[in-house]
Amino acid sequence: MGWIDKLNTRVARTPFGKWFRLEGSGAPSERAGSKFSVELRAGLTTFIAMAYIISTNALILTDSGGPCDCDREKFGATCETDPAYATCLQEVKLDLITATCAISCLACVLMGALANLPIALAPGMGLNAYFAYTVVGFHGTGKVTYQNAVAAVCIEGIIFFVLSVIGLRQWFARLIPLCLKTATAAGIGIYLAFIGLQSSAGIGLITGSPATLVELGGCPPEFRDKNNLCTSHHMQGGPTWLGIMGLMVIGTLLLYRLKGAILIGIVLVAIISWPRPTSVTYFPYTEAGNGAFDYFKKVVAFHPIKHTLSSYHWDLSSGEIWIALITFLYVDILDCTGTMFSMAKFAGYMDDNTQDFEGSSMAFLVDSASIAIGSAFGSSPVTAFIESGAGIAEGGKTGITTMITGLMFFISLFFAPIFASFPPWATGPALITVGSMMMRNVISINWNYVGDGLPAFITIIMIPFGYSIGYGLIAGIGSFIFINSAVWILHKVSGGRICPPNFNERDNWVEFVTRGGFKSNIPPWIMRLFGKQPVSLAPHHDVGSENELKEIAIENSKSIH
Repeated sequence: MGWIDKLNTRVARTPFGKWFRLEGSGAPSERAGSKFSVELRAGLTTFIAMAYIISTNALILTDSGGPCDCDREKFGATCETDPAYATCLQEVKLDLITATCAISCLACVLMGALANLPIALAPGMGLNAYFAYTVVGFHGTGKVTYQNAVAAVCIEGIIFFVLSVIGLRQWFARLIPLCLKTATAAGIGIYLAFIGLQSSAGIGLITGSPATLVELGGCPPEFRDKNNLCTSHHMQGGPTWLGIMGLMVIGTLLLYRLKGAILIGIVLVAIISWPRPTSVTYFPYTEAGNGAFDYFKKVVAFHPIKHTLSSYHWDLSSGEIWIALITFLYVDILDCTGTMFSMAKFAGYMDDNTQDFEGSSMAFLVDSASIAIGSAFGSSPVTAFIESGAGIAEGGKTGITTMITGLMFFISLFFAPIFASFPPWATGPALITVGSMMMRNVISINWNYVGDGLPAFITIIMIPFGYSIGYGLIAGIGSFIFINSAVWILHKVSGGRICPPNFNERDNWVEFVTRGGFKSNIPPWIMRLFGKQPVSLAPHHDVGSENELKEIAIENSKSIH
C-alpha cells in the first residue's frame, strides 16, 4: 500500500470522511470508488475548466457599465469619450473579478459541504450576457439601470429559495419526462463540445459564417474580421492545432486510464501558450496582448470591491424590470435544473424510483441562496456549471470535489492573474472530451416510441443550436406535451381504438410522476414539522444493473491505482 492509499484510508476513517461518505468511511450509503486524493484532483480539474469565467464574466458585466455614469448629453449615449467614466469602468472590471471569485468560492463550498455533490456553481455565462446587453444595455443604454438589475437578481434568488424550501422547485423538476431529462444530458454534451470547438472558450476550430452560420475556422487572429470570422488562412492557426494536440493527448491518456489525464492536458497546453515569442502565445505583441501579459506578470494581486458591493436600487415600477425578472426566473430554473439533473445522472446519483437525485433539496437551496448573495457583490445570477462534468470525469463523486473548486476560487482572489490566463484552447479540449462522455446517455432514450424519441431529439439539438439549456428544455417539453396530448385525447375519445401501434412501448409518464409519491420531494424538515417520518431517498444509481455497477467500480479502481 503506497502513501496515497494510506492517506485515503486515514481520511476516510475520520469524521470528515464519514460526512462526505468516502469509500471505507463506514457511513451509510458510501460513495463507491470515492477517494480523497481523487476528489482533490477532480476539484482542481473542475476549477481549471471553469477558470475562464473569472475574466470573461467580469468583461461581459463591465460592458453594462456597472454603477458608473456620465453626462450623456455631453459625452454621448455610451460615455466612451469621458475619461472619468473609462477610469470607473477599469475599477468596476477589477471589482467584478473579485466578485466572481468570491461568490463562486462561497457557492461551491456551500454546495460541497451541505449537498455533498460534485457540482460547481458560478455566475452563468448566458444569463450574464442577457443581464449586460439586454437588460442594462451596453454602457447603461438599456431601459433598466445596473442597480435595478441586481435588485431583480436578488428577488429572483429569494423566490427560488422559497420554492426550494417548500419543495415546489424539486416537484417541478420531477414533472419533466424521463426521456427529456436523459436527452438534456446528451444535449449538454454536444453543447459542451460546441463551446470547446469555438474560439471564445475553445480551440477555434469552428467559427461563424454569414452564409452557412458555422464553418471550419482555425485561422490566425490577424486573419479574422471584426466579427471574429476567418477571412482566409483556414486551419493555419497555431492555437487551433495546439488545442487539437491537447485533445489528442487527453484522449490517449484516458485510453491508458492515466490519473489526471484531463488536468495534464489543460496544464500542458497552457504552459506552452505562455511564452511570448511564439505563434501559439496567449500574449501576442498587441495592445490587448500587452495588457494581458502585464496583468499576468503581477502573479499576486488582490482588489477590494469599491463600486459594485450592495449597489441596489429597489425601484420596481418599470415594466422592463419585471420582464427581466420573469426571464431570469424561467431561464435560470430550466438551465440550472437541467444542468444539475444531467450532472447527477453523469455521476450516477439518479434515483430509479423518484427520478430525483440525492441531495437535490439542499442543492437547490444553495443555488438560490447563492443567487441572492451574488447580487450583493454585483453579479448576475449564479447557476450550476456544465464544466463540473470535467471533474466528474476525473473521478469526483462527493462534495469534496466542489469544495476544492471553491478553495481554488478563493486562492484566485489573490492569484487571479495566473488563473485568468489559461487560454481557451487549453480548456477547450477538456470540454470536448467531457462532451463525448456525456453522449452515452442517448442509449437510455426510448427511441422505439416517437412520442418519447422525437421530443428527446428536439431537446438534444436545440440545446447547442439555441445555445441555451433552458431553451432546449422548453422546445422538448412543448413538443412532448403536444404530441402526447394528441395521442391521449384520441385514445380517450375513441375508447382506446385509435392509438399508435406501439403505444405500450411508451414511457409511462403518469406512473413515473406518481410512483415515488409527492412526499419524496418534500424537504425532511417539513415532514418532521408535521410529525411525519421523512421519506428516505435511497441512492439508486441510474447507470445499469448491479453487475454493471460492479464493473464500473472495478474499472474506476484500476484507473485510480
